[in-house]
Amino acid sequence: MPTRTSRIPAKAKGILYVLSAAFFFSLMTFFVKLSGDVPSIQKVFFRNIVAFVLAFITLARSDEKFHMRKDSRWPLLLRCVFGAAGIVANFWAIDRLALADSNILNKMSPFFAIAMSYFILRERPNKVEWGSVFIALVGACFVIKPTAGIASLPALVGLFSGFAAGTAYTYVRKLSHQGERNALIVFVFSAFTLLVTAPYLIFNYHPMTTQQLIFLLLAGCGGAGGQFSITAAYAHAPAKEISVFDYAQVLFAALWGLLAWGEIPDALSILGYVIIIGVAVFRWRYNLREPETQTLQES
Repeated sequence: MPTRTSRIPAKAKGILYVLSAAFFFSLMTFFVKLSGDVPSIQKVFFRNIVAFVLAFITLARSDEKFHMRKDSRWPLLLRCVFGAAGIVANFWAIDRLALADSNILNKMSPFFAIAMSYFILRERPNKVEWGSVFIALVGACFVIKPTAGIASLPALVGLFSGFAAGTAYTYVRKLSHQGERNALIVFVFSAFTLLVTAPYLIFNYHPMTTQQLIFLLLAGCGGAGGQFSITAAYAHAPAKEISVFDYAQVLFAALWGLLAWGEIPDALSILGYVIIIGVAVFRWRYNLREPETQTLQES
């Protein structure tokens, strides 16, 4: 006898998984900020421990183990460099901005990925895609709120985190085109990030309370939950049909910021949210009318 779950369409399951990923990733940023005055690099180290362990176990149980394709080495290295820079910048911005602001600036990554795909994948975005990048940047300006030609440094760092993440995701897409396994990409990135941040901990370790350690490990669990959810989502439906729902992360983050710190986005930030999410929804609707193409994978 078929269960009720089995009657849920694949696309609906994909949407539910994307919403789950948005929830878990918002929890990750919430616990990162909740951990307080711990240096951003130290936060990155503890956040990646969970992903490293899970990816290690996954690969150890696989048939191919830790085998890497020869043509994956340089794209993997560049994915790691941009990914590590992006996550450090994101965590640094989270500590200095309203949680919803730092989340929406990081969510500029899909638009930067459009631009970087021209240089990395030799893909030629059409006029609609270039237009969406420009409009999204206008929306980001309302969140950054430059005054007298000088923008907020934390906001600019938050925007850079979106650029670095978008570039990293483009390399993930390149690796997927080459047939590299997602688990290996996650493992190498996590291992690289741990190795890069470890020297800082050795020479400049910031003592943490038990509570702060728990918060950072919970941030790692949130990140891992988000990764598993997003992977399951794209196994059920094409990213072009469901990825727009990932912007629910901004709404979850705004809720956590309001409940924990009484953060209320100002009118300009809200306008920026509307522009960025609005152009994302437009791209989603536009892409549904286009022939199905390869789409971005997150990690």
